Amino acid sequence: MRNHGFIARAAVGALGGALLLGGAGAAIAAEVDGDQVDVNVNIEAVEPVGALTMTVADDATTLTEVASADEDFREFAGTLPTVTVTDDREEVPAGVFWYVNGQSSDLTAAGGLSIGAENLGWSPALLTGDDGFVTPGEETVPALDEPTNTPNPEGNNVGLEEAELLALALDSSEARPTGQWTANANLKLKTAATVAPGAYSGTITLTLWEDAY
Repeated sequence: MRNHGFIARAAVGALGGALLLGGAGAAIAAEVDGDQVDVNVNIEAVEPVGALTMTVADDATTLTEVASADEDFREFAGTLPTVTVTDDREEVPAGVFWYVNGQSSDLTAAGGLSIGAENLGWSPALLTGDDGFVTPGEETVPALDEPTNTPNPEGNNVGLEEAELLALALDSSEARPTGQWTANANLKLKTAATVAPGAYSGTITLTLWEDAY
């Protein structure tokens, strides 16, 4: 029995020694050499699919004189080149709407002659028909005209001196399935009968906007 107890104690002691040796080996480990590797990745922006865009059929139009109902005034009429708005985006942000505005410069001629932009008005028309989502802007008549029916209590005889609405989509995401719309406007210039003769020219600036509610 004594031999068996001695053998058991010796085995436990040997195991403990092995554990001590293992611990001692871990404690004396040291870094011999080292280096670093940089990791680089260039993540490109995801290009949007499709876009909301506007094109204009021509970059000029000519007004010609038409009969005036009042001999104290002269009138000139023409048509704004067709404006096309295209929305071929796969995804449209929620809560946004788009619209096209137009604003005219003064019409000027050689010799310092000038006709104010307030004397040029328009009557917008949607050529693609009423889809329930895009509507034309209200008529804006020249300053020398009497105001026509308009929700604006101050009247609509202000011409294109400031930005006026050509077309409007109340909700971009709801309108998008139609994909494309066209619009133009009848232009009307009204001056005093005594306006100085000359070759007048000006510019209507058309701008497509998208905004949030």
